[in-house]
Amino acid sequence: MRPTALAVVALVSAVLGGVAVLAVGAAAGWIGEPRTETVVVEPAAVPADVDEPRAVAAPAAPLTGNGFDPARLYAARAPGVVTVYALFGEHAQDGQAAQGSGFVVSGDGYVLTNAHVVTDAGERPGADVRPAARLFVEFTDGERVPAELVGWDVYVDVGVLRVDPKRHPLTPLPLGDSSRVVVGEPVAAIGSPFGEQSSLSVGVVSATGRAIDSLTAEPYDIIDAIQIDAPINRGNSGGPLFDARGRVIGINAQIRSTSGTAEGVGFAVPINAARRSMRQLIESGRVPYAYVGITTDDLTPGIARRLGYAASRGALIVDVKPGPARRAGLRGGSKTVELEGRELTTGGDVVVAIDGRRVRSGADLVRIVTGRLHPGQVATFTIVRGAQRLNVPVRLAERPDDPS
Repeated sequence: MRPTALAVVALVSAVLGGVAVLAVGAAAGWIGEPRTETVVVEPAAVPADVDEPRAVAAPAAPLTGNGFDPARLYAARAPGVVTVYALFGEHAQDGQAAQGSGFVVSGDGYVLTNAHVVTDAGERPGADVRPAARLFVEFTDGERVPAELVGWDVYVDVGVLRVDPKRHPLTPLPLGDSSRVVVGEPVAAIGSPFGEQSSLSVGVVSATGRAIDSLTAEPYDIIDAIQIDAPINRGNSGGPLFDARGRVIGINAQIRSTSGTAEGVGFAVPINAARRSMRQLIESGRVPYAYVGITTDDLTPGIARRLGYAASRGALIVDVKPGPARRAGLRGGSKTVELEGRELTTGGDVVVAIDGRRVRSGADLVRIVTGRLHPGQVATFTIVRGAQRLNVPVRLAERPDDPS
């Protein structure tokens, strides 16, 4: 559970402009999102065995063998990693470009990157997102070709480009399954930090299931992010994070730093979330997310015993905003208590299941709502209210940009 006052650190975008310093301070929860950074790791919403649309199915196969060979991995995968140049506004004609990374995912020319590489998302809070006026992709041989912006998803910081496959030979990279990533496994990142193209860094997975601030869609979080100690810096944003067999398991997106450079704490967007966004952006140009309208904390057995809850684990509703949850009659907390140095808002309903799927934490709730449910769908929320266990139907809405 996030403490009420975290040490202030800088959350740094790994690409655009100068070092963007974002203070990470008191826990503020987001609507439908947990206030936790330690979550239960369960299979993500888009398993790897789901068939991909032909347009985004990568023909490359995983590398053989069980060992981690960075040199071999680099030789096989670097040709599929590109440098992305984005020209905005008044710079669209003078050649001054923001720079990030990306990677080819299909022979049809689709390229994955971060939304903050190809748009100004997050730079002007409350304003509409503006895409780059011109985009180019540069390959490892130095050849540069124009790229079309297919779309972007600010909620998980994913952007999709397309290049004409006739303009340059393509080396699509195979996508892995981020739900199977484990702490301690070796990883490799390839990208263009500080414009140094095709740079390799290696390390291990430091943590999984992290909830990190979205740089492009405050106040929402990205859940199931992968924390790594492989150095990533400005310009690495949008590049691939590989497992030992050369499968992409994440998109390098952020570093948490006090200096603005890599200090051993980097984060990657899980590829399962990026895959979902990519599929919908290619099919319809947008990615709708279901919305409940609640802020939650984690209910643990210790908290349940101390405060007398009838459930031992679940998502404790702290606050209910106008929207689906309020219309359905879900209840938020009514009082604040201090428990072992932290403040908790208690007295609200505890969500323990959604459509029969168990909810053990706030992150589980978000994972189910965002990954399995759709706007307009009616979902059954199983809640514990006092000594009662109730099934409450909730008709979900579409996630608003501003949930206040």
